[in-house]
Amino acid sequence: MSEFPGLPPFPDDVPTHPLLIVDYELIKQRDQSEIDKLWKAATELGFWYLKNHGVDEEVDQMFEMGAETMRLPLEDKMKYEQGDAGSSFGYKAAGANATDEYGSLDTVEFINVAKDDALAWPNKVHRDYPSTVNARMESTIKPFVQKSLEVNYTILEVLGERLGLPKGALERQHLMNEPSGSEARCIKNPPRPGGISEEKAAIGAHTDFGSLSFLHNRLGGLQVLVPGTTQWQYIKPIPGHAVCNLGDAMAIFSGGILRSNLHRVVPPPKEQGNYERWSLVFFTRPGNSVILRPLVEESPLIAEAVSKQPPGKYETGQTSKDWFARRIKYQRVRNRTGPETWRASRGTEHQPSAY
Repeated sequence: MSEFPGLPPFPDDVPTHPLLIVDYELIKQRDQSEIDKLWKAATELGFWYLKNHGVDEEVDQMFEMGAETMRLPLEDKMKYEQGDAGSSFGYKAAGANATDEYGSLDTVEFINVAKDDALAWPNKVHRDYPSTVNARMESTIKPFVQKSLEVNYTILEVLGERLGLPKGALERQHLMNEPSGSEARCIKNPPRPGGISEEKAAIGAHTDFGSLSFLHNRLGGLQVLVPGTTQWQYIKPIPGHAVCNLGDAMAIFSGGILRSNLHRVVPPPKEQGNYERWSLVFFTRPGNSVILRPLVEESPLIAEAVSKQPPGKYETGQTSKDWFARRIKYQRVRNRTGPETWRASRGTEHQPSAY
């Protein structure tokens, strides 16, 4: 019996990497043992399951919105394509991005809705969206964005406390009213029945651009490269459990204490490969004007961590907006000049051998 109705179960004989399970209700209550578990996950792998997050109903509705959008004729969707200038918001067609330095094309299409546009609706901050998005902005997308932000801000607050930062210091890097790259993304990947190698990744090896990612999916395909190993391992989807992970900004703010780990998306294993793979993510990213650098002046713990690193390792000299735009822009195939283009899209943990 599948854990997810209508889909085959994740195969028993495919190795997976176990993640710590963090209970969001206990985190909200500031349960110390649960915070210890979150801290262990955040500093060792940078990935964990989150249960009792209260967003399942909105997730189902967001998948409906995604399906309605992907059913639109391609010519209609392409009117809202994100373009090649480094903006992520809007529609991305399959094959628009490279998944490695050889220019292999990705297979996913997705719709990204900016946090700012959802919260400002019916006013516009960044751009216009397809009719299927507009029709659900008030009833579906805005509630999903609001609940996701609540979850991620709670986690930011708890991690900030453990980093020894003053109250609100991490939240100030993510001011709600400052435009940012924060966005909701609904992703469709076509069936990939047997015979396609795992190396033909749907989304190539990468670290996330921003601070916190809040992921919901129903089929296998997500893999992590566990630190100290060279073996990619699947993360098994569990009903009612989101997969959370930290992005580059948190690794930088913390001077490397927090982990932004390499991961990728490959075809789902075995029988699951016969089905469309849908996933949904909310990405929380710093405000556009925030300089990505360690918060050494505000935390002795971070200052000590930075003192043990090569000088300037986490000094990007870039605003969040510039960091984000660079990484988006140089994934785009139409911007490609050669392997150096792909390398220019990389984040904090790029490994040339990891695709």
